[in-house]
Amino acid sequence: MKEMNSTSIAPGATVAAREYFASLQEVLARLDISVIDRMTEAIWENYENGRTLYVFGNGGSAALASHFACDIGKGTVAPQRKRLRTVALTDNVPLMTALANDLAYKDIFSEQLAGLAEKNDMAFAISGSGNSPNVVQGLEVARKIGLRTLVLTGFAGGLVKSLADLCLIVPSDDMQHIEDAHLCATHAIFRAVRQRMTQTHAG
Repeated sequence: MKEMNSTSIAPGATVAAREYFASLQEVLARLDISVIDRMTEAIWENYENGRTLYVFGNGGSAALASHFACDIGKGTVAPQRKRLRTVALTDNVPLMTALANDLAYKDIFSEQLAGLAEKNDMAFAISGSGNSPNVVQGLEVARKIGLRTLVLTGFAGGLVKSLADLCLIVPSDDMQHIEDAHLCATHAIFRAVRQRMTQTHAG
C-alpha cells in the first residue's frame, strides 16, 4: 500500500478543514456555558435523590444519547458510591422498531418513558432542529409523568424549547456544528459529574 504524504492531500481539503474548525470555534465561543453548569447541577441533584436519567435523540443525536449514557454508566463509577442510573432509550432496537411498526415512529420514546419512568426522574433530550416529533412527544409525556426535562438543541430552539426546564441552544444553523457542540456539552457534564463522584468519595 502506498504511504500517504502531505503532497498527496489536495490543497482545497486542507483549507476546508481549517475553515470548518475556525467556524466551529466561533460557535463554541458563543455557547452559554452557564446552562451546561446548571444541567450538571440538575443531574447531580437527580443522582443524589436516587432518580434515573433517560436520554434520547434521533440520528447522530441517537448515537450521542448512547455515547452519553456509556460515559456516565462506565466513567462515573467510584468506589463505595452508588451508581448514577442512566438509560439511553435509543439502545433497545427491537423495542423501537416494534413501536415504530405497530404504533408510529413518533411513539418510540414516549412509550418507553410511559413504561419505565417515574415522577421526579429526568429526561435528557437531544435534537439538532428541536422539532423531531418523537423527541417532542417524548418530552410531552415526560412532563406529564413529572420528570424534569433537559434539552440540547440548535437553530432557534424549535418546539422542544418550550418543553425544557433547562435548554442549551447552540447558536448556529449548521447541523454539524450543532452536533459538535452537543458532544462537547455532554463531555463537559460527564467530566464534572465524574469529578464530583471522586471528590465526594475522597472527602
